[in-house]
Amino acid sequence: MNPSPRFVPGHVPPSRSRDEALLFAAQGLELLIEERDGAVAIPSGAALPSLAAEAHFLGTLDGKDCYAVAYPKGQEPPAGMKLVTARGLFMALEEVLLSVAGRALAIAEWDSTHRFCGRCGQSTSLVPGERARRCTTCNTPYYPRISPAIIVLVTQGERMLLARASSFPDAFFSTLAGFVEPGESLEDTVLREVKEEVGVDLKNLRYFGSQPWPFGRSLMVGFTAEYAGGELKVDGTEILEANWYTIDALPRIPPRLSIARRLIDAFIAQVKADRQASGA
Repeated sequence: MNPSPRFVPGHVPPSRSRDEALLFAAQGLELLIEERDGAVAIPSGAALPSLAAEAHFLGTLDGKDCYAVAYPKGQEPPAGMKLVTARGLFMALEEVLLSVAGRALAIAEWDSTHRFCGRCGQSTSLVPGERARRCTTCNTPYYPRISPAIIVLVTQGERMLLARASSFPDAFFSTLAGFVEPGESLEDTVLREVKEEVGVDLKNLRYFGSQPWPFGRSLMVGFTAEYAGGELKVDGTEILEANWYTIDALPRIPPRLSIARRLIDAFIAQVKADRQASGA
């Protein structure tokens, strides 16, 4: 069995040629890909030499250099390539490639949206040796930024609370999530978001794990919590439908690779283990 691909992050570009490098060219939340015999691939630097020359080094994947660059708006993709949404690549790329792609989306957006200073309006330039742009006049630095968000699986005995959000492109049910507001702790955000979106209170809040998430350039911080009271009532704006589900009768749930699915799968495994231990 071959070992899993390994990504080693970095920001200082090596001196070697970029022709064989993987070039992650992003436009908003879309990524430029090649289609080869029905399979999806990330183009090489040699296929897009002018873009590769100005791209940002991300690191190496199994020894192969990876770069990120913004793909110009209005420019048609070369023959054999097309722009696709990063979400559309969930089932087409390996998990490690998706992770690098998410990093590339954020770096490309930062580079294209910070060419001018937000304080004085003058141009910025790249800072050698750092992942930063700095104003050439007032010296204000600009670094890639992420927006922290929480995601939580609420449970009650063997039941879990899953909801269908208005923003979901497909009709599936997932855990509850929301962005952290200024002045809030992560725990504050969990309690507020759940109360606002579905009207219930929580207890026994526990940290579960985290995952970088490119769709909003956020860091998803995962929690589990137990139902403590309140009437289940959706807000009708962000959440269209919410219900309690057992592991034996689940609706359509998120695909693997997402922390939402990891939360759900962990709860399913725990319920099964508890049932086995009790002889149920």
